Amino acid sequence: MRFGGDYNPEQWPAHVWREDARLMREAHVNLVTVGVFSWARYEPSPGARDFAWLDEVLDVLGEHGVGVDLATPTASPPPWLGVLHPDTLPVDPDGVRLVAGSRNQFSPASRVYREHALAITDALVARYAAHPAVRMWHVGNEFGQVCYGDESAAAFRAWLERRYGTVEALNAAWGTTVWSQHYADWSEIVPPRRTVYHVNPSQALDWRRYCSDQLLALYREQRDLIRTYDAERPVTTNFMGFFPGIDPWTWAEDVDVVADDAYPDPGDPRAPADAALTQDLMRSLGDGAPWLLMESATSAVSWRPHNLPKSPERSRLESLQAVARGADGVCFFQWRASRSGAERFHSAMLPHAGPETRVHRGVRRLGADLARLAPVVGGRVAADVAVVVDWPSWWASGEVARPTDRLDALEQLRAWYRVLWARGVACDLVPAGRDVSGYRAVLVPQLYLLDEAAADALRTATHAGTTLVVGPFTGVADENAHVRTGRFPALLRDVLGVSGEEWVPLPDDGVGLDVAADLSAGPAPRAGVLGELLEAEGAAVLATFADGHLAGGPAVTRHAYGAGDAWYVATVPDEDLLGDVLGAALDRAGVALVLPGAGDAPGVELVRRGDVRFVLNHTAGPVTVPVDGHHLDLLTGRPVDDAVHLAAHDVAALVDHPTERTP
Repeated sequence: MRFGGDYNPEQWPAHVWREDARLMREAHVNLVTVGVFSWARYEPSPGARDFAWLDEVLDVLGEHGVGVDLATPTASPPPWLGVLHPDTLPVDPDGVRLVAGSRNQFSPASRVYREHALAITDALVARYAAHPAVRMWHVGNEFGQVCYGDESAAAFRAWLERRYGTVEALNAAWGTTVWSQHYADWSEIVPPRRTVYHVNPSQALDWRRYCSDQLLALYREQRDLIRTYDAERPVTTNFMGFFPGIDPWTWAEDVDVVADDAYPDPGDPRAPADAALTQDLMRSLGDGAPWLLMESATSAVSWRPHNLPKSPERSRLESLQAVARGADGVCFFQWRASRSGAERFHSAMLPHAGPETRVHRGVRRLGADLARLAPVVGGRVAADVAVVVDWPSWWASGEVARPTDRLDALEQLRAWYRVLWARGVACDLVPAGRDVSGYRAVLVPQLYLLDEAAADALRTATHAGTTLVVGPFTGVADENAHVRTGRFPALLRDVLGVSGEEWVPLPDDGVGLDVAADLSAGPAPRAGVLGELLEAEGAAVLATFADGHLAGGPAVTRHAYGAGDAWYVATVPDEDLLGDVLGAALDRAGVALVLPGAGDAPGVELVRRGDVRFVLNHTAGPVTVPVDGHHLDLLTGRPVDDAVHLAAHDVAALVDHPTERTP
């Protein structure tokens, strides 16, 4: 089990490095990321290279048994690059060229930047490819940079020409007959810079695709260069959960280990479930293989307006939650707290106050815990449920000039996922079009873009016996963000047994719903944000709109299709009703519980990874969770019979222990 964090030795004098290495070893640290922001130290002026200090750092870490995730420093070029080559600096949508002095100050399309990035990467990797302390390679940092300048415009046009072949095909894909936007030549096309009114939504969608692909090409250049020196060690970069800047499904095959930076908000009561969703995404990007929590915070961050701290117990809980959901390593930003710079108040494994602190004692405890969880390493999380998540659909559904800007695809996803989390139901996330026929249930909270291949995958699985549950505003548009004509959802009408004619934003206070006896619902169930004017075409109606524009119309339906069921939730129901609807669908699908006998324990998370069942208490008080049979808690070494008792923010990792009952 990997444990550690970002390490920035260039911020400290050499005598501190040995103290750091000693403290790392005592805390069970075995992996640190080095060099993410070291370009200016490596190359203080053009062509002048200084690696002697890094030689000593890697030697010291290696002597103490600490492995190194060695980063290419290309996320933050030195100021001289932007001064000498202003064209390497990014341009914002208003046409303003940004200046050096922060980080990420580069244009992904800049030829000069990429030449310099490859040159420093080549020098770094050639020097350290054989160093025994190096365990893996880390390309850049948190890819997400965007540039709207002229060099980016030329790269965008080249990307479009590869995608469409002819300007005529692009005009058709972008629907440029609207607003007299027809293009006669590739040279007329520019990025979606600030303009007088709305940008063409098809153009904006392709720009998002291009930006993700351009950054991926940048990653691949450096990855491929590393491979010329080192064909063995894994190469990766760090994702940022549900970050809209890149489509991680298109990146997943290019990283040897999926890695994520995660900073749940301690002030958000929904953070535990939302963090679990991100962790399931990371595991799913690797087709279930173990992943790495590359960055997290031991306590407070420094970039929110008001930065609440975490207790060591909560920090430990969040780290072990990641392990429960497939991580084979937990790392933090950063090892030693910075004295200067923009992150001087960001928490660290070793605070300003030193090792005799509550935070560092918590770090040591976590390191010991992870060592005890060695039997978990390599284990997988089995799931009966799939949730469809598609980045281009998310991008397109958020463009301007739609029925309502209150329907947020990511919030829809999170609301549906929270129901699974509360029930202890494991799920995989899958991209649109993936074969889902092996799952008992498939949830589609919102899939605004729907092409024929994705629709066929859902149809095939449902016909074979899968339970399908689909949310509102799904199947609205094709892959170019053009609205599909006819009654909606055009490609799934036969599966869902309904058809619609109008999307209807709902009043601020929502509308009431009348719920059939098939569903249990709380008092006065309501729906908000959006509804749809539907007709049932063979589907059973389980809830109707009680008043307003949609009064009497279907709100929730269920339709038998082949050997499966297809449910349609044509609105945003309140939390209780959504839980009832999804719960009923999961029950009909025969989705099993992680820990039979655990009962209802709000705020307690249940996850099974391999042979280990994790019980995580996210509440601020003690809980007792009933469990059937005899177990051993790997974290305490103690037997557990019939019930596990957890303090606030505590965790148990249970394995079957078929021995006599403990007296």
